[in-house]
Amino acid sequence: MGHNVNILPNIRARGRGAAGVPKSRFDIQTRDWFDDGWEIEEEAQVLRTLVTEEPAKSAISYNASPDLPFDRSINAYRGCEHGCVYCYARPFHNYLDLSSGLDFEAKLFAKTGVVDQLRLELARPIYQVAPIAIGTNTDHYQAIEGRYQTTRQILELMLETRHPVAIVTKGAMIERDIDLLAALAEQGLTRVGISVTSLDRTLSRRMEPRAPDPKRRLAIIRRLSDAGIPVRVMASPMIPGLSDHELEAILQAGRDHGATSANWIMLRLPHDTGELFEDWLTRHYPNHRDRVMGHMRAMYDGKLYDASFATRMRGRGVYAETIQMRFQVAMKRLGLAERVAKLRSDLFVAPRRPSAQGDLFD
Repeated sequence: MGHNVNILPNIRARGRGAAGVPKSRFDIQTRDWFDDGWEIEEEAQVLRTLVTEEPAKSAISYNASPDLPFDRSINAYRGCEHGCVYCYARPFHNYLDLSSGLDFEAKLFAKTGVVDQLRLELARPIYQVAPIAIGTNTDHYQAIEGRYQTTRQILELMLETRHPVAIVTKGAMIERDIDLLAALAEQGLTRVGISVTSLDRTLSRRMEPRAPDPKRRLAIIRRLSDAGIPVRVMASPMIPGLSDHELEAILQAGRDHGATSANWIMLRLPHDTGELFEDWLTRHYPNHRDRVMGHMRAMYDGKLYDASFATRMRGRGVYAETIQMRFQVAMKRLGLAERVAKLRSDLFVAPRRPSAQGDLFD
């Protein structure tokens, strides 16, 4: 078990992926629980989700990563209530002086004014159009989207300006926006990736406690596909020694429900995500722990992660190469595409910048 994962003794964290609070890599102090000797039984408190609003200073984040198929993204939410224990975005909560464990799942941040800021950025004369990715860090279709509806407002702006947008999610709330997505897809302006980590309902519930179960995600693929929206089934992350044997079955199920393309990504365990995941294996799959962690270290020269662009998504070595070969064989057999047509960028119409004179000359 990860030695820095502190279990909170009087907190009921049912339905959460993490069990405790690991020490942030930026902390200069160590916090721990201790017995004060009074022997007074304290009532356990249910861990509630807290949402903090923060004004958006910008909308679009840019990157120059050569292993990503996009150079810009929007992340309207920080933290994710889906609680996926393997989530590589967990350590970003450390920058907020919060834990990548339970804090990441229960202390969420919603950016306000994102859509207004996005409109300003799209209206800049120097703006150059390229697909915007949504959901690449935390899922935009987690529960709080029902309250803020930021994602729907972004899609409305994308449709208004005819701007290309690509979405990654495992959230069923995306079905709410099928009307907008279908209109975008008709113009070649959108595609959606649905993450299916496992078809095993028990494994999925333990690993992704507040995300839709596997059958529900396949149903999402079907509904989107039936509406004319291009869908990619994403077999990710593949967990060596635990879920990787399901690769072909996931691709088959995705294709059978209407997906036309697919990809896969290896489990990524940056910073203290490795300790969280090892702690989770100890609690739920102790007989698999050494095998899983051994495979991970074998792929990264004894470490649990290598952030270099060449290996962070797929790993290296015989085991990683074997999974890639299996993927290629299955893709050919199922007629799925790994590379997809580019989204159109030639239809863009810049929004008008807000004016102090209002719509006088409309």
